[in-house]
Amino acid sequence: MQRRQLLQLSALGALPASLGLAGSARAQASGAIQFGCPVPMSGAFAANGKFADLGMKLAIEQYGTALKRQLAYTVLDTEGKPATAVRKVQESSQQLGTRFFAGGILSSESLAMGKEAEKAGGIFITTAGADEITGKDCNNATFRWSVPTFGAIEQTVRPLIEANPKAKRWYTITPQYVFGDGLLSAAKNIFKEKGLEHVGNSYHSLNEKEFSGYLTNAMAAKPDVLLLLNFGSQSSDALRQAVSFGMNKNMTILIAWASGLEQFESLGADLCDGVYFGAQYWHTANTPLNLDLVKRATDKFKANPNYSLAGSYICTKLLIDGILKAGTVDQKAVIAALEGMKYQGLTGEEEIRKADHQVLKNYYLLKGKAKAKMANKDDFVDVVSSGKSFLPVDQTGCKLA
Repeated sequence: MQRRQLLQLSALGALPASLGLAGSARAQASGAIQFGCPVPMSGAFAANGKFADLGMKLAIEQYGTALKRQLAYTVLDTEGKPATAVRKVQESSQQLGTRFFAGGILSSESLAMGKEAEKAGGIFITTAGADEITGKDCNNATFRWSVPTFGAIEQTVRPLIEANPKAKRWYTITPQYVFGDGLLSAAKNIFKEKGLEHVGNSYHSLNEKEFSGYLTNAMAAKPDVLLLLNFGSQSSDALRQAVSFGMNKNMTILIAWASGLEQFESLGADLCDGVYFGAQYWHTANTPLNLDLVKRATDKFKANPNYSLAGSYICTKLLIDGILKAGTVDQKAVIAALEGMKYQGLTGEEEIRKADHQVLKNYYLLKGKAKAKMANKDDFVDVVSSGKSFLPVDQTGCKLA
C-alpha cells in the first residue's frame, strides 16, 4: 500500500476520541467490554499494524454491543518487540480491565503476549505463524486464526514442486527468529522427502533492509527456485532487489508468506508478475462472510480488505462471538465457547480445534499476473490452489491443561 493510500485509509477509519486512552477509561467506568489490539504501530511492520487497527475497528463497530454492554478497544503499539508487547498488555489489563486481545504480527511478540494474557485472566487470538504458538508453547488462553508455518509451506512448496517437477535446486533466505526457523524446517522436510537439493540458505536479522549480499550468494548457487521465508517489508525489499538483479528471469521465486493485497500494491504488477506467493487470505474468496467483509470495507474505507485488516477483523469477531455464545465475559466460559466452534469463515468452512486452539482454514498459493491482464486495480494474482494442511495434534507438542 502506498503511503498516501495508507494515510487516506487511516483518516477514513480514524479512531473516535472514545476509543483513545482517556475514552477507554471512560468506557471502562461505564461497564464497556474492553478489547486490546496489540500490534506494531511503529517500526518495520507498522503498515501491518495500522491495517490491523482498522480491522478491529470494523468488527467493534459492526457489533456495537454484546450482552447489553458497549464494546470498546484500544490500540497498543508493541513496536514489534516482545518486551514492549508484554508491558502494553499488562498496562491495558491493569489500567483498563482489558481481557480480550487480538493482534501480534510477529511470532516472538505473540508467544510472549499469549502467556501474559493467560496470567491476566484474558484471552489472546493472533495471526502470527510460528508452530509453537499452538504447539509446544500453547496455553489455554491463546488461539490462532492463521495457518502456522507447517501448513504455509505444505500449501506452497508442495504444489509448486508438483507443478514444476524439474525444479530440483532450492535456495532459501530466512529471517533468524522463531517464525523463519519454522518455515525453513518445514521446507527442509519436504526437500528431503522429495529428494530435492537445498543448495543454500542465508539468515538475516529482523532489522535487515539490504539483501544484495544474500541474493548474490543465491545466484552463485544457481537454484531453480528462490524461496523467500521473510515477511512484510523485508520480503518486498528482497523481491525488489532480486528482480533488479534479473533473478526472476533465471529462476522461479516464491514468497511463502505474503501479506497479500497491501504488499502487491506496494510492489506493483511488474514486480509481482510470474512470482508465486503464499497467502492466508485473498479478498476474492466467494464465501458469505468474506463477501460481507468486502462490502463493509469498501463502504467504510473505499478499498478492498487486505490480510492484515481481514485477520484482525475475524479474530475480533471470533472473540465477540465467543462472548455471545458463552453469555458471559468469564475467561473459562468464553474459552469453552470457542473450543470446537465451527463456522463459515472468510476462507470457507473454518473450525477452532479444541485440542490446540488452532483454527483449521485454507491457505492460498497465488501467482502474480502481468499488468495487461489485470481485470481491475486489485487483480494482481491468480489463485493457483488452496487447501488445509495441519499437523495432527499429537505431533504439535501442545498439551493443554
